[in-house]
Amino acid sequence: MDTTEIFGYLAMTFLVVSFLPTQVRKVRMINLVACALFIVYGVLLGFKWPLIISNAVVCLIQIYHLFFLKKRG
Repeated sequence: MDTTEIFGYLAMTFLVVSFLPTQVRKVRMINLVACALFIVYGVLLGFKWPLIISNAVVCLIQIYHLFFLKKRG
């Protein structure tokens, strides 16, 4: 197994695990890690832009919700 495959399997694992927690913040944090790993995976595959762009957008959305969106109360 090469480095590229390892990143693919890690990304897949984090993506699946991100749907297990019931707290939204934990889901977003784990999903952010998964998307970042998918970006690396897309680069290692030879710059597969659909994979890189889609996961970069999801990363930005997760970052926005985690760090910039004020809590509603």
